[in-house]
Amino acid sequence: MAAVDDPDEDLVRRVGQGDAAAIQAMVARKLPRMLTLAYRMLGDAGEAEDVAQETMLRAWKQAPRWRPGQARFDTWLHRVALNLCYDRLRRRREIPTETPPDRPDPGPAPDRGLLAAELGLRVDRALQTLPERQREAIVLCHYQELTNIEAARLMAVSIEALESLLSRGRRALRRTLSDLAPGADPAGKGDPQ
Repeated sequence: MAAVDDPDEDLVRRVGQGDAAAIQAMVARKLPRMLTLAYRMLGDAGEAEDVAQETMLRAWKQAPRWRPGQARFDTWLHRVALNLCYDRLRRRREIPTETPPDRPDPGPAPDRGLLAAELGLRVDRALQTLPERQREAIVLCHYQELTNIEAARLMAVSIEALESLLSRGRRALRRTLSDLAPGADPAGKGDPQ
């Protein structure tokens, strides 16, 4: 098995040696992506922050023991974040609540316009309705910008299975958001196709 080329190898080595500048560089480079991933999976900013921080803490603890060449550090980091997200999603199913938690508006800043904020919120809500594996595939490929090969490896599925998850997820999103398509009847009336 060939060694995996890892662009983070030197950074992880330096973090493992306790290099403060390397630790700051890793947090600056990786934390925003982990935060975005966690938010897209969980739909809750507070939980996403907790997951992203825990992921970075585990990266810092793992760095001294990291063995380069078997997997990319970024792939491992995504897997840790996803596992933490799935732990939280399982706990949600186990603990029914009487009232939904308050959620901050995840849309763009007010100066970007109310319409853009509403659109962003609708897309986020539609994403939350997808089955977990479809949501994971879409988040990894579209929001985290991983290649299909990287996402399939991370999800431990074949590329064909990943593409199937992406296809089903996209179709479901298209159906849920069909009224946003150009030429759609905003009142939801008209001929079904």
